Amino acid sequence: MLYVDIPTLAEIKALHHARADACVSIYVGTTPQTQHVKASRIAFGNLGKAALDQLDAASFDKRRRARIEEELAAVADDDVFWTVQARSLAVLATPDNLSTYRLATAVSDMVEVADRFHLKPLLRAIAFPQHAFVLALSEKSARLVEVFADLPPSVVRVPDLPKSAADAGGRAAVNNLTQGTRIANAQGQTVLLRQYARQVAASLRPILAGRETPLILAATEPLGPMFRSFNTYPALAPEGIATSPDRMTDGELAAAARPVLDQLYAGEIEKAVGLLETRRGQKRLTTDLNEAARAATNGAIEMLLVDIDRVIPGTVDEAGAVAQAAKPGPGSYDIVDEIAGRAIGAGARFLAVRKDDIPGGAPLAASLRYPLT
Repeated sequence: MLYVDIPTLAEIKALHHARADACVSIYVGTTPQTQHVKASRIAFGNLGKAALDQLDAASFDKRRRARIEEELAAVADDDVFWTVQARSLAVLATPDNLSTYRLATAVSDMVEVADRFHLKPLLRAIAFPQHAFVLALSEKSARLVEVFADLPPSVVRVPDLPKSAADAGGRAAVNNLTQGTRIANAQGQTVLLRQYARQVAASLRPILAGRETPLILAATEPLGPMFRSFNTYPALAPEGIATSPDRMTDGELAAAARPVLDQLYAGEIEKAVGLLETRRGQKRLTTDLNEAARAATNGAIEMLLVDIDRVIPGTVDEAGAVAQAAKPGPGSYDIVDEIAGRAIGAGARFLAVRKDDIPGGAPLAASLRYPLT
């Protein structure tokens, strides 16, 4: 099981505006397998030491440094905390407070020290939350399971949801050919299954109305295609779980849903790249840091893709002017991270991606609401 606690968009905005004399941002890969978590703890300790070394090099106040060291040591020494992890861990610390976020997405190990937090790795977690509905559908049963990023999955109560195909058809069994009715044959079984699929689709409509949460279908043929033919919910995932869900627990369905969600996220990236190419023809695309910083400051960014692994040290002033630094240090921060924070604060859509997903391998790509002059 993954133990995750993902920040909300409101929390991200608050973290973006947080300022302190030292903000330490540590990201480290972890594992939900407790027996293998020792390596993650060692890596976290090394990253924490690297952060303290940066503070020493900047002649940071020793008493304030000691408070950060105590907070990081408390995390490193917490045996219970390290037994309940996901795929990565974010630790954001100042001399006055510390926050941790366990993430379902993998991130590269890194440490950043500045007067603000480094947030790009967190953006990937909230850009496409690991939240979905799974419809477990078979002839014998139907259930809707809600899958959360930070809670165990749970069955959703759906009024009028048929208990089974037989229940939907008012029969003892779908494959009982001895009942003296006009559909007591193989063709009749198909009629009953289609009736069942139609009833299931209809019962889900009030539950899903107005939502955009992905719906993942766990079913086999012929019932799976039948349900898809009656479905009207636009967020039904094109790929499903092609296994009979009869013997799958809610937890197993949730685990099987993760790869499907990853595919959906890849599709979102593909659509975003397509939008960027369209905006290129309209002269509303930029991969230039200076232009993007100015656009973010003026609320002109419509969609932003950022490389979560690449760090470009420097500063961005109140007007959006960029000044790059020769190397990372407490007096600078990641320029791309700052641009992303400003764009999100102005309502831009965003995706945190890998380098290969951004046109030309740039550190960012932004589609603009209007051409820059």
